[in-house]
Amino acid sequence: MANWTEADIPDQQGRTIVVTGANSGLGLHAAKALAKAGARVLLACRSPERGEQALAQVDSPDAELVRLDLADLSSVAAAAKEIRERTGDRLDVLINNAGVMMTPKRHTADGFELQFGTNHLGHAALTWLLMPALRNGTGARVVTLSSFMAQFGWVDTKDPNFTGRRYLPSFSYCQAKMANLLFALELDKRLRAGGEPVASLAAHPGYSATELQANMARSRGSGLLEQGAKLVNGISAQPARIGALPELYAATAPEASGGDYIGPGGFMELRGHPRKVSVRRAKGQERTRERLWNLTAELTGVSPDPV
Repeated sequence: MANWTEADIPDQQGRTIVVTGANSGLGLHAAKALAKAGARVLLACRSPERGEQALAQVDSPDAELVRLDLADLSSVAAAAKEIRERTGDRLDVLINNAGVMMTPKRHTADGFELQFGTNHLGHAALTWLLMPALRNGTGARVVTLSSFMAQFGWVDTKDPNFTGRRYLPSFSYCQAKMANLLFALELDKRLRAGGEPVASLAAHPGYSATELQANMARSRGSGLLEQGAKLVNGISAQPARIGALPELYAATAPEASGGDYIGPGGFMELRGHPRKVSVRRAKGQERTRERLWNLTAELTGVSPDPV
């Protein structure tokens, strides 16, 4: 795994991969790299206009666009149906990459707190709805992006939407990213228990220069904050193409396996080439994982698959 790069991605000819949030940042770099390696890549994007621009950058006859708004469960269901139809119900990799970060308190189309609803609930529902197609894949994997900030969060399964507690954008983001990690681990446990031919892995990009920071500033209507975010990114963050390596490694490396958590290998996991990292505070949270699993099914109205 030492100094693993895009050049180490195995041949992906004949494989079909879905990348959510592939219109910019990590997702766009992942889509480019996977298409270059020969995969058929479906870019699942909220904005058709930005999706078309990303598709042009991927520049592959085997790249396609799928409309997906993770903050709207009806859109998630429609996208899953479209993906299954387009792929002949065969999918090799799902990369749950998209996300929002530290937004003001807003809600999804279904009334959930935006960060929890988009980052976790939307991806969980998509994963369950695509599981039949993943079962038909070859060496199929689900890769869910968390964050190094997950270590500072916990999931309040009694009030994940901050209806009865003070909303803080940073707390909500940390909760959503911890939920991503817990979901990935619980999914892998259940896949293994059922003898399923699908593996679930988690990854995080460290501190990488993406659109998340600028989007956070724009969501607050602060041009000054947006300029500050760009300045800090330019000084401290690693490029998005490097930040995308952990999810690419988790999605393609033969030595990666279900239950792995892949992140940068440098100081405090903030930057560097990918390696297997500790799940930290996710350890020992089996009861929270199970409660989150059941709560997610209740909130989304999607039956967990696998159960």
